[in-house]
Amino acid sequence: MIFFLFIVFLLVAYLISHRIFVHRKTFTGTAKLYGKTIIVTGSVFTYFHIYSKIITIDSNNINNIFDLSTDVQLFFLALPAALAAPGRTEDGIGMILGVNHIGSFLLTNLLLERLKECAPSRVVNVSSCGHDMGTIDFDCINTHKKLALGSSDAELFRAYTHSKLCNVLFTHELAKRLEGTSVTCYSLHPGSVRSELARDINEWHTHIIKAIISKFWATDPVSGAQTTLYCALQENIEHLSGRYFSDCQLVQVKPEARDDGIAKKLWDVSEKLCGMA
Repeated sequence: MIFFLFIVFLLVAYLISHRIFVHRKTFTGTAKLYGKTIIVTGSVFTYFHIYSKIITIDSNNINNIFDLSTDVQLFFLALPAALAAPGRTEDGIGMILGVNHIGSFLLTNLLLERLKECAPSRVVNVSSCGHDMGTIDFDCINTHKKLALGSSDAELFRAYTHSKLCNVLFTHELAKRLEGTSVTCYSLHPGSVRSELARDINEWHTHIIKAIISKFWATDPVSGAQTTLYCALQENIEHLSGRYFSDCQLVQVKPEARDDGIAKKLWDVSEKLCGMA
């Protein structure tokens, strides 16, 4: 009897966790993207291909971002670039900080005037629920141009969570700077999605964890794209600019992730790192 109850408990726990972390609502909006231009960092959203022109950007090299032509009619800018890898970018910035935050920060700023000219337009910053575990160590950023030191799998994952907090804070500050314009911005958690995010995390025990998560707690990319679609296309959410979404609905973030002082300081540090200040 005890064994049976234990099995039932495990099944219920799995179903609940699957609903929270894996199952994604389907975006049902009717907005059309025919003839629109979308700029995507890090990866190509194939579900946009039949609708619009897509430009993809390599966030590993700041020069590639500076070379981007802005002679396009921008509808929205999607910023899903993410990895958890050791090393540094070609510009000497910690790989995770450079790809997951600085590249998107620079690209957004370079395109702001164009986004305003093409308004109404949106910036969609793909973060993660992992930002809840993140924090910002400005001393580490200023001294080492990295979010955290160390290269073990645990340390890489920790730096990844810090970078996802950067995404939320960046969006928070960007919304303030866009007040009075017709450009809005949103950050989001796409869900636990099967992707190449953890391809550089290779310790034997993490291989086991990745396999279990991929099998039981991860969804496919199309399902994981639904909240991105919601933030990009849902009507009448302009008043929620700067806010964070998950599973196609508004979610409140922790105090650090909406702290005006931290967000402003991160913006200033980011400007220095990408040569804007």
